[in-house]
Amino acid sequence: MSRAFLIVIGLCLPASATSDGVVGGIGDVTITGAEIRELLDSASALAGGPVGMELDSLKDFVRATLVQRLLLDRARLSGHADKPEVAIELQRARDAALVESFLRATSEPPPGYPDDSEVAAFYEQNREVFQVPKTWRLAQIFISDDDPAATHDAAGKLARVREALAAPSADFASIARRFSDDLSSAPDGGDLGWVRDDLIQPGIRAVLPGLNINNVSDPVRLDNGWHILRLVDARETHIPPLAELAPRIRTLLRSKKARENREAYLAEMLAEHPPAINEIELLKLK
Repeated sequence: MSRAFLIVIGLCLPASATSDGVVGGIGDVTITGAEIRELLDSASALAGGPVGMELDSLKDFVRATLVQRLLLDRARLSGHADKPEVAIELQRARDAALVESFLRATSEPPPGYPDDSEVAAFYEQNREVFQVPKTWRLAQIFISDDDPAATHDAAGKLARVREALAAPSADFASIARRFSDDLSSAPDGGDLGWVRDDLIQPGIRAVLPGLNINNVSDPVRLDNGWHILRLVDARETHIPPLAELAPRIRTLLRSKKARENREAYLAEMLAEHPPAINEIELLKLK
C-alpha cells in the first residue's frame, strides 16, 4: 500500500535543476533544467498561477517533452512540415497561439494589482473558505495480507512487530523500516506526513482521538492488512493567518481580474465591430 491517507503536495522544480545541467535525454535529444523551468513558467502563465508537480509527475513531464522533441526532429527530417495540408494545419495552430498570447497580454492586470488592502479585504470576506480541517501527523507500520495464502505469514509478522514495539527501547521508525510493507513510507521510518482528517479512512480515524502525541495504536485491521499508527502531532481546525495566505490570494485575484479584463476587451471589440453573417451564402455550404 502506498500512502493511502496522504495528499501529495506538488513540488516545484528544485532550484538546483534550473542550471544548464542535462536532466534527460532520448536518442540524440537532451533537455536541460533551464529548459524545463522555462516550460513550467509558460504553463504557469497559461494557468494564471504557479504550476507545481510532485517528483513522479515531473519525471513524466520530462519524458513526455523528450518524446515530443524526438518526434519533432523526425517530422522535420522527413519533410512532413512541407506538405500543403500540414502547412495549413500549422498556420491555424500558429494563428490560434498568437490570438491567445495577444489576449493574455491584453488582459494582464497592472503589476501593482492587487494591493495589500485589496488582499486583506478578500481575506476578511472569505475567511471560512480558507479554513483548514483538523490534520494529523502520522507514521505507520503496515503489514499486508492482500494475498489470502499469505495470511499466516502476515499474522506471524504482525506478532514480531508487536513484540518489537513492546521492548523498552523500541524505536518505531527503525521497526517501520525493517517490517513495514508500505514501500513508500518505510524508508522514512513510516512517516506519512500531515494528513487531513476528512481524508483518513474511517477505521484509522476512529482510533486517533484516543492517542496522545507519540502514542502507538493497537493494530487496526483494514481490507488490505494491518496498520499500526504512531501519532506524531495534531493540529485543530484553523484559518491560516493573512501573511501565509497573501501570495495565494494575490494569485487568485490577478487570475480573476485577467478573466474580467479579457471578457471586457472582447465585449468592447464586438460592440465596435459586430460580426456580420450572410446567411444566403452560408446556406450554400450545407
